[in-house]
Amino acid sequence: QVQLVDSGGGLVQAGGSLRLSCAASGIIFSINTMGWYRQAPGKQRELVATISSGGSTFYADSVKGRFTISRDNAEKTVSLQMNSLKPEDTAVYYCNAYIRTVGVMNGNYWGQGTQVTVSS
Repeated sequence: QVQLVDSGGGLVQAGGSLRLSCAASGIIFSINTMGWYRQAPGKQRELVATISSGGSTFYADSVKGRFTISRDNAEKTVSLQMNSLKPEDTAVYYCNAYIRTVGVMNGNYWGQGTQVTVSS
């Protein structure tokens, strides 16, 4: 069974940095797009950044220039380096990946979420 485990959240002051990590495990034949989403209290989950298997990236306008997504295909991990954090970045961050596994051509999987809190 495929599992995504994300980590690295915490409490940081505005202007600070955090690095989130996510590791995929289980019987995995290939991983397509990986990404990070976030959900703030009372708001819908929103896309933060994605990275394709070839390394092409996409960022939400709100994080461009501050966040950097990267992946290690051999280790089956994806990371999100977050710099110049703002209070409005406070949310639960979720790792996401499209994975080919046994009996599933392109399944969509989620991590359990990690809390990021930015104080002003």
